[in-house]
Amino acid sequence: MAEVKKSASGEAGAPGRTGSPGGGWTRFATARPRLTLLVALLLTALAVLAGGGVADRMGSGGWEDPSAESTYATKALEREFPGSQPNLLLLVDAGAGAAGAGGTAAVDAPAVAAEARKLAERLDAEPGVDGVGSYWSTGSPALRSEDGRQAVIAARIAGEEKDAAAVLDRIAPEYRGAHGPVEVSLGGGLAVRHEMQTVIQEDLLRAELIALPLTLVLLVMVFGSAVAALLPLGVGIVAILGTNAVLRGITEFTDVSVFAQNLTTALGLGLAIDYALFVVRRYREELAAGADTHTAVRTTLRTAGRTVLFSALTVAVSLSAMLVFPQYFLRSFAYAGIAVVLLAAAAALTLLPAALVLLGDRVNALDLRRLLRRRRGRPDGAGSEAGPGAGWARAAGLVMRRAPVFAVLTTAGLVLLGLPFLGVKFGTADDRQLPVTASSRVVQDQLRDGFPGNPGGGITVLAEGSATPAQYAAYRERIAALDGVDRADGPVTAGSGGPGHAYFTVVPEGETVGAEAQRVVGELRAVPAPFDTSVTGQSAVLVDSKDALAERLPWAAAIVVLVTLLLVFLLTGSVVIPVQAVVLNALSLTAMFGAVVWVFQEGHLAGLLGFTSTGDIETTLPVLMFCVAFGLSMDYGVFLLSRIKEEYDATGDHEHSVRFGLSHTGGLITAAAVILAVVMVAIGTSRVTNTKMLGLGVALAVLMDAMVVRSLLVPSVMKLTGRLTWWAPAPLRRFHDRFGISESDASAAAPAPEDPGAPGERRETATARR
Repeated sequence: MAEVKKSASGEAGAPGRTGSPGGGWTRFATARPRLTLLVALLLTALAVLAGGGVADRMGSGGWEDPSAESTYATKALEREFPGSQPNLLLLVDAGAGAAGAGGTAAVDAPAVAAEARKLAERLDAEPGVDGVGSYWSTGSPALRSEDGRQAVIAARIAGEEKDAAAVLDRIAPEYRGAHGPVEVSLGGGLAVRHEMQTVIQEDLLRAELIALPLTLVLLVMVFGSAVAALLPLGVGIVAILGTNAVLRGITEFTDVSVFAQNLTTALGLGLAIDYALFVVRRYREELAAGADTHTAVRTTLRTAGRTVLFSALTVAVSLSAMLVFPQYFLRSFAYAGIAVVLLAAAAALTLLPAALVLLGDRVNALDLRRLLRRRRGRPDGAGSEAGPGAGWARAAGLVMRRAPVFAVLTTAGLVLLGLPFLGVKFGTADDRQLPVTASSRVVQDQLRDGFPGNPGGGITVLAEGSATPAQYAAYRERIAALDGVDRADGPVTAGSGGPGHAYFTVVPEGETVGAEAQRVVGELRAVPAPFDTSVTGQSAVLVDSKDALAERLPWAAAIVVLVTLLLVFLLTGSVVIPVQAVVLNALSLTAMFGAVVWVFQEGHLAGLLGFTSTGDIETTLPVLMFCVAFGLSMDYGVFLLSRIKEEYDATGDHEHSVRFGLSHTGGLITAAAVILAVVMVAIGTSRVTNTKMLGLGVALAVLMDAMVVRSLLVPSVMKLTGRLTWWAPAPLRRFHDRFGISESDASAAAPAPEDPGAPGERRETATARR
């Protein structure tokens, strides 16, 4: 036994290994553990100060393409015709009692009209408010409810989103509520986005209060030891606080979406726990094999530490693909995701080793399962194949004995679950993302249901260039005659820019952003005119956003796939395994995408989950969910493949290596997936539909990947491919020998198929680890 222990742990401290990859880092991370933890504590405290109030500097938009035609037209209209782009609506409710004599509508009663005009004058005098108009000044029937009890005052608060929100915060208390004979409520795009931001912040705090204690309980169940359970939680908190500080700095240079904070919390806890679980589990295995504290930490960093770093790079690459898209909503998730992944890995590879050096065997202190392990005749901290590991090994053996059946049935089941996504319809995020009780949502519902037109909801055509009244009239007639157009109004020429600027308002038939409205946008852009035209409005923004996504999506997919293929090749030295990883990861996402359409687009479970189905999916959400879920799937895939490769390097036995990898990581991956799913479900309790969709969808993808793909598909497919799994052409083998990364400490290549029993230190090392 002493000889075996020497092979398991003594090699880690052997002088000849200090020059191995990561040797310098292990010395740095473990040389002064108390100083390392003190510096980390100071940096975390600074991060708390630097990241304070980051949510207040974030935006709640970012779905539009900043270089699109609709964006250009919107900005030009804001400059030339502020009244054409209202983002604040005051809904004035006169009730039934104010109706005048002779059946006059309530909003036309003298007292109501006088009070409404007074409110409009006050609003027009507010600093930062432009383009004030109302039913009482224009007489437009679109601004009066069909029952005559409500009418609208429309205005635009100019400036950047954060500045406009500050103006809204200042003036809202003065206008909301009772004013003489009328009751005023606030709506419009700005009010909706501002309330959405507030709701997200409140929901995020609640999610953290739900996730943290549940995560701690699950970690105690996984580790048994309360001390060991606290370590991953500490790493996650450091990653989250550090990422908030990074995002706060990024807000100084560019827009960042408030939705990104949800990803910070989810990935900060989830990935930090994944990495810490992997590191602590390997450390406890080394201790159980007889290594001393320092040797166990060094061996852990050189093996599991490499895998953690490799996994973090893989996840970061998947998330970085969102940087190719122009919408700052998606780019924000890349900022947050890359930062939190790298910080989680850095904490797991720096703070965690320092803590382990100081704790030593006390990492197993307060072990709630010690008595149970002793009854089973196992030493404390043993992480061998006995118990749960043996169960995973038996399950892997069963799957491989029936590999064709499991491969076909599992693949067919996943494809079947993804079929609803074939009917996906894309739309834009609007007020219906908010709960039905939200004040701005209530206003928008009343405008949608009770008014003949939707203020700000039509299609606007900006005309630039000199034109005669006859030319304007002829153009209006042409666009009014288009199929799917209900009516066309304009031109409005009294802009601040003087001659050469005008706009037309087009009301499409059907829904504001429906398929018919999107088709009308294309036809409007094709209508010839004697002046330059630009089309904007909600449906035009959606069309441009879809075009931008479609244009950049191949690039994003290429980045994810090609870099994944390269990284997995560097890990395994095989050209077959990277292809398997990409295909199986894609299969793991089918259930998520099918569920998104079936639940959120078609409205199944809407009552149970508490959201309003709009009949479509916000355009950027599938891209976001793909990048996040694919990255997390690769995270688990790297953990499993690295352990399989390590054993294969030591033994050359393909089937044994697959069983060994599953027995040593199956429980760990499942535990990590369950914990991450708990965090994502906590995020999914949000009252904002997009956040709910992201949380619940990614939770489902993570569970399907860990419990179906890693448990059934991977072993069955690797059984079917056999020794071919590890094939690579000679030039690529030489490339991998020079640049490859492996969790194994063994420096030699895997033994040839004819010599699966390769003697010597590699065999001894593998035996000790088992």
